[in-house]
Order: sequence, then structure tokens, then C-alpha cells
Amino acid sequence: MTRDFTQLNGLALAFLGDAIFETHVRRYLIDQGLTKPNRLHQQAVKFVSAKAQARIMKYWLEQEMLNEEELSIFKRGRNSSSHTSAKNADIITYRVATGFESVIGYLSLMNQEERLNYLMEQAIEYITNEIQILGT
Repeated sequence: MTRDFTQLNGLALAFLGDAIFETHVRRYLIDQGLTKPNRLHQQAVKFVSAKAQARIMKYWLEQEMLNEEELSIFKRGRNSSSHTSAKNADIITYRVATGFESVIGYLSLMNQEERLNYLMEQAIEYITNEIQILGT
């Protein structure tokens, strides 16, 4: 059975995108030599929080890094109605983060691995630089 992932709702895409982004971040942190679970968790949160994801998306939009299709998927995810919200973020930040996750989930389902990996590298590099600049 072949599915048409182009019509999948934004929240389903975000569900997958969240897991994929977290996996990329975890691999990055381990590659950096972090091994203690508590430290890994503390660092991962700096990347995968709704606030961080929204900052990444804002950067991607400012840099015009998304193509038309990805921008459409972002808007679908951002505009999805969810009955939950992030614990530590306002609704706008949460929705932008959902749009971010939707793009990631979509690229994965469409087997656009090269594009997905490129955007993941850009996201991780952006937050890493932000952490260094802010000293957090």
C-alpha cells in the first residue's frame, strides 16, 4: 500500500518530525563526546525545545532556506489545530515549532534524505552557535 504523504495532516507530520530531530540531536551530542545521561539531556533540551525549534524556523525563513513545497508544509503544521500545547512556550512559539517538525517529518516520509540531512545540519549548527554566543 502506497500512501500519499503530501496530504497527511500537519500534526501527523510533526509527530514523526519531532522524533527525527531529537534523534539527530542525540547523535550530534554523542558525536561531541558527551556520555553522561544527565548532561546529554540538559544539552538536548537546548536544541529540541519548542523555543529552540521556533528560533531555527525563524532563521530558516529569514534566510529563505525553504522551497515552496517545504514552506507550504510548514504553514500546514503551524496552522494545525492541536488540543495540547508546550509546557514552557506560548501558543505562537508552539505552533511555529509544530511547523518546523512538520517539515522534518514530511522530508523523511518523502525519502528526501539529502535535503533532510542538510536542514538538520543547519539547525544544529544554528543552535550550537547561538549557545556559544549566549553562553548557555
